[in-house]
Amino acid sequence: MKLFHFRKLFRALLLASLFAGIALGSTSQLPGQAESTNRHTPLVQAVASARPAVVNLRGKKTLQPTRNTAGSPTQTVRQVNGMGTGVIIDPRGYILTNFHVVEDVKRIQVTLADSSTTTGTLIAHDPKTDLALIKIRTAEPLPTIPLGTSSDVMLAETVAALGNAYGYEDTVTRGIISEIGRTVQVSDNQVYHNLLQTDAPINPGNSGGPLINLDGEMVGINVAVRVGAQGIAFAIPVNDAMEVAASFLGRMTEERVQHGIIAKTVYENHNPAVLVQSVVDFSLADNAGLKYGDVIKAINNEPCQRALDLHRNMLDKSAGEEIQLTVERQGETQNISLRLGAGRGNSPGADIWRQIGIKISPMNENQLRDIHPNYSRGLRVNQVRAGSPADREGMRPGDVLVAMHGWKTETLDNLRYVLRQDDMQSGADVVFYIIRGSEPFYGNIRIDAN
Repeated sequence: MKLFHFRKLFRALLLASLFAGIALGSTSQLPGQAESTNRHTPLVQAVASARPAVVNLRGKKTLQPTRNTAGSPTQTVRQVNGMGTGVIIDPRGYILTNFHVVEDVKRIQVTLADSSTTTGTLIAHDPKTDLALIKIRTAEPLPTIPLGTSSDVMLAETVAALGNAYGYEDTVTRGIISEIGRTVQVSDNQVYHNLLQTDAPINPGNSGGPLINLDGEMVGINVAVRVGAQGIAFAIPVNDAMEVAASFLGRMTEERVQHGIIAKTVYENHNPAVLVQSVVDFSLADNAGLKYGDVIKAINNEPCQRALDLHRNMLDKSAGEEIQLTVERQGETQNISLRLGAGRGNSPGADIWRQIGIKISPMNENQLRDIHPNYSRGLRVNQVRAGSPADREGMRPGDVLVAMHGWKTETLDNLRYVLRQDDMQSGADVVFYIIRGSEPFYGNIRIDAN
């Protein structure tokens, strides 16, 4: 019996060695058959580098009626399916795109490179530059777009546009830089300045996506095409786009913390650096010894190359927290400790303003008696932030919020309790009830992503 087992084992080993020889022979290279690298071109590698940070955007867009020269409407309000592209600029889910892509879109559907889909929230926009910032919730850090500089872009340099062209997700088109510094007027209300011109095919749906170089770095945000022309398209230079993005995040961080630093990105030999433009008198930065002309190189040992990095670093900081700045001053490196102060958003009700976009005050039974007999208390809406969830759902100053998500909202703490519920934090739509005049109304609301 033992001999029989040995023979079976010997045969198995012999067959395994034969099959291994066959397998090795099948993968060995014959003379003159060296592995080809021709397919891994610089463009292929560039797209592979940038693509994980490119997202596709969809949503229903509300079109307002157009009017003829006499002022009469030529069509009614209608909804169309909108599409566009965005780029992830911060691993916590901040995405930059064109404002015209998400304007009047009630629910922004975001598809990531791994084909997963989520919902984005518009948190900042600038119609003048046609840029907007949206936020998605994410459990894991997301890949961010590699950033180049647009100051060293060359005429005839090869570039590629990535985006959601005509709804065909992840479309890649190639072209060259045709001109630099174009001024383009697309309507009576929209003029773009300092654009990059390219002949890379850009179509509806490409807007908000990246124009990348052969190093896989974003050098522009695709924004417009010349209607009726062939091979004429435009992109916002990345240097300009990142300063607008920095201003978006700067306004957000001012709600949480204050420091007194006013900075901008400068480029020396096309390399970005964060220059302190000024320091607010008697501010915490002033007290810490920061000065005009300092260059911030790092925050808590994390490299700081653009003003965007400065504000991104502040997003998760709290009042009273101390940070370490590494600055360069007249060629010498210095370390400065800076304790952050309370931002303007730390006033009562600032969290509610930030999440749903309303400033409110409690109303008692005496105040509500003449409005509606069924409610003894509620929250009067005093102000609604443009573009906020409350604004999108039609809340107005003068409305009285009386319930949300099945809970009465008689005090600010009642509303805060509702906002902390898991389903609201996960982005679910919930029902709210208001009294307007003396009539009850209801709607659905989803709080902004943090």
